[in-house]
Amino acid sequence: MMEWSYLLKIAIALFAIVNPIGIVPIFITATDGWSDNERKKTSKTIAITVFIVLVVSTVLGDKLLDFFGISIPSFQVGGGILLMLIAISMMHGKQSQARQTAEEAQTLAEREVIAIVPLSIPLLAGPGAMSSMIIAAQQHPSFFSHLTLTIPVALVSLLAWLTLSLSGAIAKQLGVIGINVVTRLMGLILSAMAVEFIAHGLVGLFPKLAS
Repeated sequence: MMEWSYLLKIAIALFAIVNPIGIVPIFITATDGWSDNERKKTSKTIAITVFIVLVVSTVLGDKLLDFFGISIPSFQVGGGILLMLIAISMMHGKQSQARQTAEEAQTLAEREVIAIVPLSIPLLAGPGAMSSMIIAAQQHPSFFSHLTLTIPVALVSLLAWLTLSLSGAIAKQLGVIGINVVTRLMGLILSAMAVEFIAHGLVGLFPKLAS
């Protein structure tokens, strides 16, 4: 069984990637004119969608890698670089371009499935979050380990639901500056995790680096 400290580490890294606080302004804008009950219902739908997407990534991610013939070290390096790009963007106080473009946001926001796209995918459960869970699952390939990895996913999904349910109060209390500070802090944590992913991947690709 994986240690609780390791699961907590995964949860913190995943929370930094998902960064629900960072999308509070987007959530408020996308749901402009909605009632509090409608926003809470949308928050619940988002949390459930994020949970499902990340659990599927955890359980089936390795099979997708095998299908495309991608080695684990290669995926670790590629995923680490992607996470680093997201972290750099976050530390500059921006939403990552790896998640969506302004044109995509404007188009998708007009659809009835706004709770799923773009608020859940790709704003929260984006490629960075999926990559993180696939890598974690690859490092612990047993079925029980995959089952245990649903704990940090469930925790982060719950925090996303609470954050978006209280989005109005959070935005009012933190303001634009506060949200930017939190986003930069999450970016710093994420950058450290990205370096760790890349380092492990490089050792796998070039074993002599470990000697």
